[in-house]
Amino acid sequence: MPVPADFTPGSPCWLDLAAADPDRSRTFYTSLFGWQTETGGEEYGNYVLFSKDGLPVAGLAPAGPGQQRDSWSTYLATEDIAATTRKVVAAGGQVLREPMQVGEQGTMAVFADPGGALVCGWQPETHLGFGLSGEAGAPCWFELLSTDYAASVAFYAQAFDWKTETMSDSEEFRYTLNRPYRDSTAGILDAAATLPAGATSHWLVYLGAPDTDDAVLRVQELGGTVMRPAWDSPFGRLAQVADPAGAVFMLISV
Repeated sequence: MPVPADFTPGSPCWLDLAAADPDRSRTFYTSLFGWQTETGGEEYGNYVLFSKDGLPVAGLAPAGPGQQRDSWSTYLATEDIAATTRKVVAAGGQVLREPMQVGEQGTMAVFADPGGALVCGWQPETHLGFGLSGEAGAPCWFELLSTDYAASVAFYAQAFDWKTETMSDSEEFRYTLNRPYRDSTAGILDAAATLPAGATSHWLVYLGAPDTDDAVLRVQELGGTVMRPAWDSPFGRLAQVADPAGAVFMLISV
């Protein structure tokens, strides 16, 4: 369903892929999700806007110098990017890119949380964020896999004003939501026991599919990789996959 234009501060509002071979990535995602594309031109660094049914759903940018692999980035909404930047530092995060005006679209900044996860801040002007969510070919959920769960929960509450709610707090499964359950749009998973040794925290995006199993087969046909085969969950049928360049994302049935 279409999302409201006014994203609650601290909520995920945008996602984009940094790709070493943007043309290859564009072909993969348009073939998988049926997305349309529009390129912003040199003044926007040849940024590609993915859309569905005429509404923006994600972006694609050429990878920066020194980027080791393709990856998806999560953007959290803010009404004051300068204030958010100060909060990030006060909460123990790092500023990797100071606030930068992006034409008339808005202002962005890039941060690292205390666990090393990259997360962007977005203060919108003409570009509010994704125009669809919770349906096939659109973002459905955003999840931080954390190596230091308690520190991550504290950081996002302080830096991005999350009104957190604990969904589960057992040794087997610890999970915190960014807002009360019915209004939540993101979560933090205690992944310390499951991530490889030496791994840093990182964000994972969930993209909707009408049939997860069919989408997994299509990923493979297009040169992608299955990281974890499809399984049933209380929230839908899930699978973890990677595009041909190795950018990891989740599929969820909607």
